[in-house]
Amino acid sequence: MTTNEIKTCCAASRSAIQIKTEDTINHHTSSHNQHQADDLLVKIPAGTFTIGTSPNDPDAILADGEAIRKTVTIESFLLSKYPVTNAQFQHFIDETGYVTDAERFGWSYVFHLFVHEKIEPDVIGTPASTPWWRAVKEANWRKPEGRFSSIEERLNHPVVHVSWNDAVAYANWANKRLPTEAEWEYAAAGGMTNQKFPWGQQLTENNRHHANVWQGSFPNENSAEDGFIGTAPVDAYEPNAFGLYTMIGNVWEWSADTFHTRHPNFKENDEFKLIKGGSYLCHASYCNRYRIAARTFNSADSSTGHMGFRLAANIV
Repeated sequence: MTTNEIKTCCAASRSAIQIKTEDTINHHTSSHNQHQADDLLVKIPAGTFTIGTSPNDPDAILADGEAIRKTVTIESFLLSKYPVTNAQFQHFIDETGYVTDAERFGWSYVFHLFVHEKIEPDVIGTPASTPWWRAVKEANWRKPEGRFSSIEERLNHPVVHVSWNDAVAYANWANKRLPTEAEWEYAAAGGMTNQKFPWGQQLTENNRHHANVWQGSFPNENSAEDGFIGTAPVDAYEPNAFGLYTMIGNVWEWSADTFHTRHPNFKENDEFKLIKGGSYLCHASYCNRYRIAARTFNSADSSTGHMGFRLAANIV
């Protein structure tokens, strides 16, 4: 099994299409003593937790390695209540002059339903394995759907079109880090065990939506029964028992870890970074990776319109 054969809505890596670009813009980084305010960080209690899914669970995606269960002991740590927002990322850019990978390459992946007629000329490629993505010139965190779009009305939405490299640069500036997979999964469960979602076993309870995921027929019809077609505000749904918002759905979140499985035909690569939580594009008919234990990956320099991140920190 190669990376392209893993059936996931998010495996649109930068290398999936061949585009010649001028790689002449340098990255800039800067230190910052205290960016993420303390009241936006939640103290996660120490505990023991079993990550992964039972191989007998019909929802388990064995190729992803999620059925390899492991009991871990987690020390108490801090985790952001919310994914990093556009407003927060703007502050980082203003202070540092950092240039994201999407800006440096000159393009990023936009979901096909968001490619309006006026930017069709800006489409410079489509990955064969995930044809619902379009490589769009000038798409980046400032212009999520390419030129003519902006984040002006989405300042409280999670920043997207950020690569793993970008997330690490932001975390370093903020004197924080990305969470590990074990930390992320333990925190998402909110103290519960053997639950698929932070709120229980069912995606919806009493016809109530708890997360921003796809409703309808993927990838061409989204009924938006949960109220959103694309990203949602980071506080759009109730928090879990630890006080964390949108751990499931909305945007995939980069973790600190490299993606590995024990699948015999999966080629390990240190550039494949783990992402967790699912996104607004996840649907049971194709990619049900909106469960706590679900996992997938992308390359460290890749960016899409549905990948973001949140920060973690050690307790000193």
